[in-house]
Amino acid sequence: MHIVGFSGNLSRPSRTRTLVQAVLDEASARGLGTTALYDLIDAGPGFGQTTERSKVQPEVEAVLSAIEKSDALVVGTAVYKGAYTGLFKHMFDQFDMTALARKPVVLTATGAAPAHASVIDYHLRPLFLFFDTLVATRGLYALQPDFETPDRLVESFHARVERTVDELAQLLQVRSGKTSS
Repeated sequence: MHIVGFSGNLSRPSRTRTLVQAVLDEASARGLGTTALYDLIDAGPGFGQTTERSKVQPEVEAVLSAIEKSDALVVGTAVYKGAYTGLFKHMFDQFDMTALARKPVVLTATGAAPAHASVIDYHLRPLFLFFDTLVATRGLYALQPDFETPDRLVESFHARVERTVDELAQLLQVRSGKTSS
């Protein structure tokens, strides 16, 4: 299995990238598969001008192909003005509506206020349900106090990551047709 993370941010380090990486690290530690992490920087400076998949630059196509070919996704976005970032959405606008069907997806977000946690259920979840993905019930939302530094979560947050990866493991079993009794 191959699990791809995508962080919809334009800077490194970033709390959003750290959160997505934490999920990927836990999945890898459990032997769920290999992992790779991409963000908007990987799509290159001209990504915002992309209007058609057939005309994307090679660096954009590399990210799109990695997402499409993955067995599961872990996606993350920072929350601005109560929603995901525009370029995060623009990345997923490049996919055919069936390209991600039945792919397990873990939703994550970072923000400045507890009220922004609703972005997972009211913005991210509908987007990925549109693509007919297997969206994990549990999403991860992290605030600034959940990070020791931009590239390190506080230890107490890891239990939440572990519970989320528990569900990812179940979704991977469902996708592969293997279910435990």
